[in-house]
Amino acid sequence: MIERAGYVTMQLMTTILLVDDDKMITGPLAARLREAGYQVFVTYDGRSGLQAALDQQPDIVVLDVMMPEMDGWEVCKALREQSSVPILMLTARGDEIDRVLGLELGADDYLTKPFSTRELLARLRAMLRRVELDRIVAPTPTELAVGSVRLDLKTRLAYLNGRPLTLRYKEFEILSLLLSRAGHVVTRAELFDLVWGTDWLGDTRTLDVHIRWLREKIEANPSDPLYIQTVRGVGYRFTEPHESKT
Repeated sequence: MIERAGYVTMQLMTTILLVDDDKMITGPLAARLREAGYQVFVTYDGRSGLQAALDQQPDIVVLDVMMPEMDGWEVCKALREQSSVPILMLTARGDEIDRVLGLELGADDYLTKPFSTRELLARLRAMLRRVELDRIVAPTPTELAVGSVRLDLKTRLAYLNGRPLTLRYKEFEILSLLLSRAGHVVTRAELFDLVWGTDWLGDTRTLDVHIRWLREKIEANPSDPLYIQTVRGVGYRFTEPHESKT
């Protein structure tokens, strides 16, 4: 079952799908999002949420973890296989393993309950701004290649030694930024600003997790990386393996 919270549908109105079985949360939250100018669809179990996401094509999905039918992690994984819609996960637990699992499955951000509506709105706006930038800014050039790593920016496909790589959305963004400045240091602040947005309010360790995932996919020995080098206290640098590390 899908509930629609909002005024008369406008063609350009931003749509948010809220998937949470707790009506004590969805009711007030949907009303607040409506007041902020969003069109809101609400579902109360994971299976309905997944179907609504595929049918309604919302601009963003706010997804609770603990739900009947399918939990949020299952929904996130299934949705990410078919859509690149931004996903903000809600979790009642603050354990790092829960946050990391959500990111591994393709979530873009997370909030731990209880949270303030103001913080949720700030995160949603930041995520939507990044989506809008992706829509209006054409990538230049259309391909990036350094050593054995190649990215096709039009198709968002990645290759290592000619073999396809499976990269999450944020992994591709980080790698394309590092490749575009190969040989130069990209600071942590720049990575957060350009990949997560200047309004990022999450855990800064998120960047380190994504760098680790990238190294596991492109480095022969992730613990002794040749491509993605850490410049301590500053950021990261992408170099060809034959270059000496400093």
